[in-house]
Amino acid sequence: MQLGSTGIWSIELRMADPHEIADAAAELDDLGWGTLWIPGLGGGDIIADSERLLRATHRLNVAIGVASIWRHPADEMAAGHARLQDTYGRRHMLGLGVSDPAAAQAAGRPYRPLADMGRYLDDLDQAPTPTLPTERLMAALGPKMTELAGQRTAGVHPFMVTPDYTAAARQQLGDGPLVAPYQAVVLERDPAKARAAARDFLGVFLGMDHYARSLLRQGFTEQDLAAGGSDRLIDSVVAWGDVEAIGTRLRAHHQAGADHVCLHIVSAGPGMPLPQWRELAVLTA
Repeated sequence: MQLGSTGIWSIELRMADPHEIADAAAELDDLGWGTLWIPGLGGGDIIADSERLLRATHRLNVAIGVASIWRHPADEMAAGHARLQDTYGRRHMLGLGVSDPAAAQAAGRPYRPLADMGRYLDDLDQAPTPTLPTERLMAALGPKMTELAGQRTAGVHPFMVTPDYTAAARQQLGDGPLVAPYQAVVLERDPAKARAAARDFLGVFLGMDHYARSLLRQGFTEQDLAAGGSDRLIDSVVAWGDVEAIGTRLRAHHQAGADHVCLHIVSAGPGMPLPQWRELAVLTA
């Protein structure tokens, strides 16, 4: 599946008023974005939320970025994904993640990430309508999970990573598998305001073990992770500034080997960040 070079990752496209979501999706389709990504959040009917976007659009793809394997049974996801593919012209990408030990515990299971994901992929393969490997990807961060993604899915959709990480993922995966990183964006030229907005959003993730370990593997220190993130960390994983600055980061990911980069507008205020999406649409060219 061709995701296009750039996409939009948005909580609002899942959680806002349904009519507002449909109108925004139609406009984003016209603006030339390649893929719309919606997060898994705490579960819920993410297949229906994907369908709302597919119904409102004609060209672009819709991707789940990502659904927790602990909150969405594989048979239900396979059936829902198959229906969307048949109905809307194979424009849906199923993104999967193993979450963290707390999610597994809530599901009454021990946490063995590689084995758990492998078993879930087996279940997708064995469903009455199997989910094709080319139509699913993984929120892999560590090298072993990245290897599994390259072997059994379309590729990886990593969160809170730098272009250097993208380069390492491409080197590990080789040609072929997708590398589609998430990129947080703050359209703000003032460094203090931009970093404050970034910390407000990303701070909670720095306390999660799997994200902390990923950042440490990327060369950051425990000090970088403290107090909401050092300036060095924030500047490395968040693109902030004007459209030109955002474009520079986008190109850095592509030059490092990314096939697709999805941009998440952080701290645009309440409501749908349509003005920012319109402003950034020049980057889809």
